[in-house]
Amino acid sequence: MKNYTEILRSYNLKATPQRLVIIESVDKYGHINIDKLYEEVKNTFSSISLATIYKNINSMIKNTLLQEVKIPNEKSVYEMIKEQHSHLVCKNCGIVMDITVDTTRIVEDISEDYKFTIDKSDLIFSGTCKNCS
Repeated sequence: MKNYTEILRSYNLKATPQRLVIIESVDKYGHINIDKLYEEVKNTFSSISLATIYKNINSMIKNTLLQEVKIPNEKSVYEMIKEQHSHLVCKNCGIVMDITVDTTRIVEDISEDYKFTIDKSDLIFSGTCKNCS
């Protein structure tokens, strides 16, 4: 079992009961949108507001513990920061999966062609997963 208190503290965040439930839910689901996260947290803290959840998520993003994955035409999902990766998103069931794609050549080509320094790239591939096919 992961020690979420230590994880939060290692990112210079106070281990409040609300943050512990938020980070545990994000870790449990891998990728979670705000609606599902709100449901999960409300199971433990019935009077928690959506604003409080957003405030805590934003603190975790600012301290680089979580990141927001912006999915075109869908609600963003949140995940714990991992090594550089891309995502597959099923347009039918909405599942979000991590994949590893070597973007080195693409980044180098774009940087050279457009004289643009790329700090970060996010690739999202949309389609149909094997369960929905």
